[in-house]
Amino acid sequence: MGSHKASSSKVFIDVFISICFVWQSFALEVDKNQTAQLFVNASEGAGRPIPETLFGIFFEEINHAGAGGLWAELVSNRGFEAGGQNTPSNIAPWSIIGNESSLILSTDRSSCFERNTVALRMDVLCDNQGAKVCPAGGVGIYNPGFWGMNIEKGKTYKVMFYVRSSTSMNLSLALAGSNGTPLLASANIRASASDVSSWTKMEFLLEARGTNHNSRLQLTTTQKGVIWFDQVSAMPLDTHMEHGFRNDLFQMLAEIKPRFLRFPGGSFVEGEWLTNAFRWKETVGPWEERPGHFNDAWKYWTDDGLGYFEFLQLAEDLGALPVWVFNGGFSHNDQVETLSVPPFVKETLDGIEFARGDPDSTWGSVRAAMGHPEPFDLRYVAVGNQDCWKKNYQGNYLKFYDSIKDAYPDMQIISNCDGSSGQLDHPADLYDFHVYTSASNMFSTAHKFDQVSRNGPKVFVSEYCVTGKDAGKGSLLAALAEAAFLLGLEKNSDVVSMASSAPLFMNANDGSFTSDTIVFSSSQLYGTPRYWMQSLFTESSGATLLDTTLKSTSTLLVTSAILWKDSTNEKNYIRIKAVNFGNSSIGLKISVGGFDTDTIQLSSSSKTVLTSGNLMDENSFQQPKKVSPKQIPLESAGKDMEIILAPYSFTSFDLLEQHIGSQDGEKLIHLRDPSTEKGSEGKDER
Repeated sequence: MGSHKASSSKVFIDVFISICFVWQSFALEVDKNQTAQLFVNASEGAGRPIPETLFGIFFEEINHAGAGGLWAELVSNRGFEAGGQNTPSNIAPWSIIGNESSLILSTDRSSCFERNTVALRMDVLCDNQGAKVCPAGGVGIYNPGFWGMNIEKGKTYKVMFYVRSSTSMNLSLALAGSNGTPLLASANIRASASDVSSWTKMEFLLEARGTNHNSRLQLTTTQKGVIWFDQVSAMPLDTHMEHGFRNDLFQMLAEIKPRFLRFPGGSFVEGEWLTNAFRWKETVGPWEERPGHFNDAWKYWTDDGLGYFEFLQLAEDLGALPVWVFNGGFSHNDQVETLSVPPFVKETLDGIEFARGDPDSTWGSVRAAMGHPEPFDLRYVAVGNQDCWKKNYQGNYLKFYDSIKDAYPDMQIISNCDGSSGQLDHPADLYDFHVYTSASNMFSTAHKFDQVSRNGPKVFVSEYCVTGKDAGKGSLLAALAEAAFLLGLEKNSDVVSMASSAPLFMNANDGSFTSDTIVFSSSQLYGTPRYWMQSLFTESSGATLLDTTLKSTSTLLVTSAILWKDSTNEKNYIRIKAVNFGNSSIGLKISVGGFDTDTIQLSSSSKTVLTSGNLMDENSFQQPKKVSPKQIPLESAGKDMEIILAPYSFTSFDLLEQHIGSQDGEKLIHLRDPSTEKGSEGKDER
């Protein structure tokens, strides 16, 4: 993602349109003159294959999407490095248990890790006896995580940290409520001076005996002395496949079946300045040795526990193809001259070797040491993010393009330059297209690619989003406009190869960008209307696009039809989708042609509708499915149907294909799937 600014006049227009939409939603009438006819041609050879990669997801470290979100690490600023490599450093959100008369905290550069040298020094001034006795419960430090740690009864948490001490050590480790009570899990640590005179790694498994969604981790003592801490981590054991991904958030992603994962940004790749750009080599290897960096694009520190390796692993776990966006020598405020860009090119080639190289190659061996000897299936890379307009982009781009193609001829390279308005003046396999706009403009963009040249690079719509007043925190209005846009992409999938929305995640405590797909806290989550809208496109990638003809008195109706196979029951369906973006119902007559028999009856067919009582309705933790699809049997299923499309709605019809001779003597039809016919060009390879 990048920054998107609008003129005052455009903002006024967008606000005016939004107000009109909301007003209309209170005064809906069925206009009997709003009618439409849709003919779907399901005959042999009439369809064409949709790319397997059409719909995916885009992950950017924004809104604490990873740090405090998908990446299940509970400790924030685990290495005390949030202030950078200099000391004194910023230790927030770590805080003191006790006061300055009993405890002094400071930072120094005494860590045992070369790439993150800052450690926390704790001078304990009180003791367990004598003139200055420590308070009951001891003194020390605590970390509240990312707006509270979610600790659940019966679950086990792995706590690891590095420690050294000037004397023998008597330390208490605990997971506790936000004010220190109750203790949900704890361990006592005793060590002689010789055992902890140098840096020592300690690891504990703590089983919670209670639940608290706003917990903290604390380390306390009642013994005088000096103790140093570094790299304090707490992770639940039950992450997805033990790969470190928060289970419930991962499952939300898995359920929309993304075919690719674009990562790690967005502006996060560039940074406001190159010194704070995402550099993949700093994010691989043991987590303790990763220096972390300040995400100055979105204004928070990240320990980079969710690094390049983890993104590749996430894509693999989702069954999605990784799309790596690397830095092409650009930030928002500075850039590398083309003559000086070769080291960046070398870094990128090393990154591809890390992903694809043999386990005995230089960087493939680093991947193998991290537990993944087999190469990752990296086929797509993007040179930068929204950098086309910058002075050195084309020169830099060509350096990357030539070097990557020379080493990896099969790699698909994505240019930042938009080729939808004219032919690119440089080679590319795909070009990037971003659209952030109002709901009305997004709806009209459904036809953006109707007239785009079918020759040359394919389109990657890597970021689309309804913004401003229309979006709210994820409105029905925004979801409907984006649904119409996706129908347009589906119909133009001969030139559009990939599409993903932005942003993906938002921690409810950090709304840097509030029009998101999934919203979460430490213990809760919900999908916005956009999420549920995207769920109705999960079967489109790799399906067969059917030829359709729409005749309508409404200009606010967009439709599409596909033929897809349900992998759970191996049955084929025709899915017809329609967005009614108007404030009146539309009577839609659907005719499906191309059958083997004139007498048909479709069974087990269904109708799914996404709508709500108000255009600006949103979901919430209290009402997570207020705006979500509602599925009902389609009683009128047949080759000819008359359907009422509700105002401001997204409707999907699934018509089941069955062979003649089904059980119970039921009359059924066989719809020919052009993608499965022998010799058909629309072969479905799934």
